[in-house]
Amino acid sequence: MENKKTKVVRSSNSVVYLIGLFMVLWILPQNALAHCDSYDGPVIQDALKALDQDNVTLVYKWISEDQEEEISDLFQKTLKFQKKDKEVYQLLEKHFLETLVRLHREGEGAPYTGLKPAGTTKPIIVMTDEALQDEDPETLFGNLENHIEKVIREKYDKVLQLRQVQNESVQQGRAYVAAYVDYTHTVEALHDVITHDTAKHKH
Repeated sequence: MENKKTKVVRSSNSVVYLIGLFMVLWILPQNALAHCDSYDGPVIQDALKALDQDNVTLVYKWISEDQEEEISDLFQKTLKFQKKDKEVYQLLEKHFLETLVRLHREGEGAPYTGLKPAGTTKPIIVMTDEALQDEDPETLFGNLENHIEKVIREKYDKVLQLRQVQNESVQQGRAYVAAYVDYTHTVEALHDVITHDTAKHKH
């Protein structure tokens, strides 16, 4: 029978493992897409709440202190038309949201590429937000483990299939190499996260 200490260690290792699985999504460039520019992302949701409650300080956390004045001025200009001219207000509201997201992205060192419609956020990121809202990390861990296993299994199956025909033509050989590199780099990135060897993957 396992003692309490053993169970705690095993649980702790499981959490570290799952966090490593999650972080690999951010280390790989093809997966590192933010959701702060989406209408269902936290930045815009806070901005809409701020406008509704006339409380600009709700969005200050998403920007730096030296950006507060610009956002505050634009916030007040936008509010002036909230109950006057609906059409003008909608234009000002969008400009306010765009400015807020742009400044937030600048603070992250990321380019601003426009606002994205609700529903474009990656499912894996939706899971992380729901875990916080519901205060339920266990569901996230389970879904995350299933998601990562599915991703790696698909890459593995693709490599295995192409491996059988890699020498039948140059084109098939190159397809195999591309799939092999993608598969091994994904697993390597995951391993490096878990063992804290992430320097080579910084971008």
